[in-house]
Amino acid sequence: MNRIVIVCVEDEAEVREAVVRDLAPFKPLFRIEAAEDVEDALAVLREVAVDEEPVGLVLCDHLLPGKRGVDFLIDLQNNPAYQTTRKVLITGQAGLDDTVRAVNQARLNHYIAKPWQPADLQAVVRKELTDYVLATQDSLIPYIAILDGPRLLDAIAQRG
Repeated sequence: MNRIVIVCVEDEAEVREAVVRDLAPFKPLFRIEAAEDVEDALAVLREVAVDEEPVGLVLCDHLLPGKRGVDFLIDLQNNPAYQTTRKVLITGQAGLDDTVRAVNQARLNHYIAKPWQPADLQAVVRKELTDYVLATQDSLIPYIAILDGPRLLDAIAQRG
């Protein structure tokens, strides 16, 4: 079983480290990759593609050097390889127009305002990864302990 990848795109080192630290409960089953900008994130995506590991979730800041986070998420949505990837914008500075673009064009799954509480971030990540696993994985049992166990057990029962 290839591990599902979580990509965190954040230019501020302290914030990036905080997100990765808050994602620690997911490490046993998920590969967590951090990127400081869109170019770095694209390099991560190329690397995980070579490893044949699917990208289940991208957590992305909006104000990044170079290309903006919303534009990166739109590009991901337009790439068939990332149609099922869940997309979360973590920012304190995306205006209404950019947020609407993210929702409409990137099919944004969730918006988290900075600063966040670790438990809130983990709840969003748990929900989004559960949605991803339900949509893409045949075997749900390995994920029960870390993701939304009751939802996964219901899905197993329904799949029969």
